[in-house]
Amino acid sequence: MKTAGRILLQAVLISAVACPPAHAQSKLIGARFPYSAFERLAKTPIAVADGTLQVGFAPGRFTLPRSALIAWVEASARATSTYFGKFPVALTGVLIVPVPGAGVQRGTSFGFRGAAIRLIVGRDVNEAQLRKDWVAVHEMTHLAQPDLRAPHLWLAEGIATYVEPIARVQAGQLTAETIWGDMVRDMKQGLPKPGDRGLDRTPTWGRTYWGGAIFCLLADIEMRKRTGNRAGLQQALGGILEAGGTIERAWHIAHIFSVGDRATGTTVLADLYEKMGRKPYAPDLDALWRDLGISAQEGRVTFDDSAPLAPIRRAITAPPPG
Repeated sequence: MKTAGRILLQAVLISAVACPPAHAQSKLIGARFPYSAFERLAKTPIAVADGTLQVGFAPGRFTLPRSALIAWVEASARATSTYFGKFPVALTGVLIVPVPGAGVQRGTSFGFRGAAIRLIVGRDVNEAQLRKDWVAVHEMTHLAQPDLRAPHLWLAEGIATYVEPIARVQAGQLTAETIWGDMVRDMKQGLPKPGDRGLDRTPTWGRTYWGGAIFCLLADIEMRKRTGNRAGLQQALGGILEAGGTIERAWHIAHIFSVGDRATGTTVLADLYEKMGRKPYAPDLDALWRDLGISAQEGRVTFDDSAPLAPIRRAITAPPPG
């Protein structure tokens, strides 16, 4: 009976570690980042391009070793740093919360008491899922933007949706064919539908994420047209970041556009906002893909480098100099 009792006790203890009590997780999952609870967790530091990420794990186990998840966070931070030239903020808390299931399930970024990201990850996540993940870079991109609320969430989510895959191409984690094929397939979800009243006044999922991404793509192309392909959205966002525009600051959207336009020597962001902010605008995406030299048929993407905007397409995904 004593041996059986010890076996039962061991099983209970193992179960408690693998599946912590609900209250242990509830303190770490909610609408806000649990800054106080996070501070009490053991953390692993990751140093990357002028920044440090402090990674802490909520109670619970993963099938993979924690080192695999640390490596995933580090790879995501490298991609973000490649695009912006440095990691957006000096110190970032990253909370990884294990939950039932697999894959990277969702993420949220915060700036109230310092930059922080919470990543909800299935306990059975595997290496392939971590390599394909976009959530971590998406949330890290939010750190490089001033805090935006309604009715301008489309700009925050649009930037993150547009920049994340480009950053991963520039870091060598994705191919250009992959991301342009994805844009051809998905970006049409952001086009206005009947009854649309512009990006500021149509807070649907499609308009918030992909409508914002359309704004970013059009801005990137137009900036490069006006500057002889010397500057685009990457330089505009870099200028905003250098001016202190991070998630730890709240800026008015007009100030964001003013700083970004100053960085490229254009008025593209302000002009495009006037065009798309409070009224619907539907660009001809099919014509745009042709001008960029992108053909996506039956899942296969090919490039036409003789297309009029092909140099701009190549410049958008080219790694920054240095």
